[in-house]
Amino acid sequence: MLNVFSLALGRLVQEEIESLDALAHVQPVWVDLDAPTPEEKGWIAQHFGVTIPDDAVDDDLEESARFYEEDNGELHIRSDFLIDDDENPRNVRVAFILFRNVLFSMHDEELPVFRLLRLRARRIPALIEDAKDVLLKLYAADAEYSADALEGIYDALEVVGQRVLKEDVNDAVAAEALSAIAKEEDLNGRIRRNVMDTRRAISFMMRSRLLNAEQFEEARQIMRDIDSLDSHTTFLFDKINFLMNATVGFININQNKIIKLFSVASVALLPPTLIASIYGMNFDVMPELKWHYGYPFAIALMVASVVAPFVYFRRKGWL
Repeated sequence: MLNVFSLALGRLVQEEIESLDALAHVQPVWVDLDAPTPEEKGWIAQHFGVTIPDDAVDDDLEESARFYEEDNGELHIRSDFLIDDDENPRNVRVAFILFRNVLFSMHDEELPVFRLLRLRARRIPALIEDAKDVLLKLYAADAEYSADALEGIYDALEVVGQRVLKEDVNDAVAAEALSAIAKEEDLNGRIRRNVMDTRRAISFMMRSRLLNAEQFEEARQIMRDIDSLDSHTTFLFDKINFLMNATVGFININQNKIIKLFSVASVALLPPTLIASIYGMNFDVMPELKWHYGYPFAIALMVASVVAPFVYFRRKGWL
């Protein structure tokens, strides 16, 4: 899908392009390629003179290939954007090319950050003035989206903490808690990677001296917002580790209770086993045959030998 965005009365106007001829009637500041076809890439190359690399959104790019400038003035930036999906949170690679005051972006999935910027740019006048503003606003929205995702982790961990720290934690509850903690830890790690990548991209733009004074100050503000997110991700990592250790500790306690029960039972059953062994020996004169109450006495003695250890263990607090 090929979408172009032009400025009209200070607002972004979106138009979906379905042919090469349609590009001749627009003057965009932003061209967004969402899972583009080879034909759509050809339209971009023919009309704007910009060639989209085939490996633009590959995940195996070298770090040096993520930020560079071509001889013809094309500025290439590769950035990761977060998708906070409940089922499958992930980072999606986006390729940006800034050329002749037009921003070209290419990605394989629809991104929430892009939807958020389009909504704001249509409602807020004078939010965007040129292509570099589009790129900065995308990074600002990405930082805000990451902050919202961190708030979601706070809420999820609070629910897990209440279950782990205020309820009797059996194996089923512990398993659910570990699953939830692992999910939030994965999301927190993806957010940390996302903000780190955004910081690098903004730092590259600031070093490239492409920004005017107002845009440079906005970039510095985005960097400060990202720095504030780092402390939150660090705190969440510590909280996740605490809840993980607490949950594993409760699992160990439950297992120790089971082991203790078997240990006490094995010790308590040793005396009746000994008595049964003695009475089962082949004596010349067996007490059971010489004494009418031999069997009842043996059974009573075995029961007493079982009850006495349990009473003793309970008084000691071992049960």
